[in-house]
Amino acid sequence: MQAVIMAGGKGTRMRPYTNILPKPLLPIGNNSILELNIQQLSDAGVDNIIIAVGYLGQLIETVIGDGERFNLKINYSYEHEPLGTVGAIAKMKHNLEDNFIVMNGDILTDIDYKKLKNFHLQNSSDVTISTYIKKHKVRLGVLKINDHLIEDYIEKPTTNYSVSMGIYFMDKKIVKDYIIEDEPLDFPNLIKNLIKNNKKCISFKHKGLWIDL
Repeated sequence: MQAVIMAGGKGTRMRPYTNILPKPLLPIGNNSILELNIQQLSDAGVDNIIIAVGYLGQLIETVIGDGERFNLKINYSYEHEPLGTVGAIAKMKHNLEDNFIVMNGDILTDIDYKKLKNFHLQNSSDVTISTYIKKHKVRLGVLKINDHLIEDYIEKPTTNYSVSMGIYFMDKKIVKDYIIEDEPLDFPNLIKNLIKNNKKCISFKHKGLWIDL
């Protein structure tokens, strides 16, 4: 099983910490968040990883190494200009397996990667998006209005949204057909394009731990 970890962002929302460390190397206890993710992937049966790096990428490569200490192989793909949250994958197309994990390098989760893989393959999906229920509470009274007539008054309602966890399982054909090398592309635009072209995009619902740093 193969994984691609997107770790090229500048982490501007976490400055000044990310002035000296890329966000995936920020510590969680005794290890960086990236090291925790790599170990989880290794425990799930991933045997090779490609890390997409940009900002402070050489520091990530120096700290993480070639993967020997995680019992897998790690290679690095450098983007010299920002390519969005998925655009950098096109540079790896000749080194990708038929189906592979794509994930952000700055998340904490206890997702079962084996179940994600099996779900993706059993459903013959083009892209499987790991999703999580996020509650959004409006801290004001919300009015339901028809023309000028108030029909209801709801005090501080809560709405549930299915959100992307930043973990995907992807068919290699999608990279070949829909991601153009050296052109910036974000995941939302990719998924919208796939839906428009009748590609199969499905949700893998996760109910455990998920923290997006």
